[in-house]
Amino acid sequence: MNSHTRPPWLDWGVLCAVLGVLTLALLVLGLGVGSTGWHSPLASWQGGPEWQILWDIRLPRTLGAWLVGALLGLAGAVAQGLFRNPLAEPYLLGSSSGAALAVALSLVLLGHTTLMSDAGWGWRFGLTGAAFVGAVGGVLLTLFLARGAAHTMRLLLAGVVVGVVLGALTSLLMVWSADVWRAMQTFMLGNTGLLGWPACGVLLWAWLMVMPIALMLSRVLDALTLGEDTVRSLGIPLGWARTALVAVLALATAAAVAQAGLVAFVGLAAPHLVRRHAQTRHAALLLASSLMGGVLLQAADVLARWLIAPQEIPVGVLTAVLGGGYLLWLMHRRVS
Repeated sequence: MNSHTRPPWLDWGVLCAVLGVLTLALLVLGLGVGSTGWHSPLASWQGGPEWQILWDIRLPRTLGAWLVGALLGLAGAVAQGLFRNPLAEPYLLGSSSGAALAVALSLVLLGHTTLMSDAGWGWRFGLTGAAFVGAVGGVLLTLFLARGAAHTMRLLLAGVVVGVVLGALTSLLMVWSADVWRAMQTFMLGNTGLLGWPACGVLLWAWLMVMPIALMLSRVLDALTLGEDTVRSLGIPLGWARTALVAVLALATAAAVAQAGLVAFVGLAAPHLVRRHAQTRHAALLLASSLMGGVLLQAADVLARWLIAPQEIPVGVLTAVLGGGYLLWLMHRRVS
């Protein structure tokens, strides 16, 4: 049976199985990669400080990276289906700029010069909450300016305007305070180094909540590919459906941004990597995009720790370079 006669579900099943195997393999790699390079995680099972490092630092970081990527991959697939644009990405509605502004404002008002690295748990959760509120606030401002989610083009333009304005305000705060500038670099470049078990709990809760809703709304995304008139002919309330999709997009993005900062290109690249194998229905595309996003960020996290150990590369820089390179190659292949 060749690739042209295989049923689409078989390709999708093989893809999900491969992504599952890659997730487990990267989990093992993540447990073994530290500041001194690679060490087999099996040597840590005997207990002692090595076991403490593995359990309290490496395991939640690796799992948290997968969950952040899974949320961004899901959000990217929802955004591309909602706007019917393959270049749409999770930060399109102002969530990233709103989160960045909230974090910068918190640092300025409270006079703190450290983002999270040596701060207490109260301060860490406070900044996480501020980022989440800012991300949701950015999306709500976009919806207000667009007068709801009834018109896709108006929603898209409002998101661009909100992103530019809130981004400019964040830059103004960073220029005003050199300490805030230094502290914000961790957030702006993306960081998985501080993901712990509490962060994993928040991310898992968000993923388990938005994934079933997104799958239930996949029929709306399928119909949108044929036009808005098709959606209305099926008796689907388009306004409410768009609002629900925007809510899924906002919650998934806000949870990811609040825990790991601005991680670039994962939400944009993940749907493209799986679309050929899950092109018949959005339900398959949403799940595969989420799995691919998790694998991409998990791999980037391992590489960020390993490439120049004992130093680390900001994971957002790595995803931007790799994701941007992939999209440039994809554009070149299609043009040629």
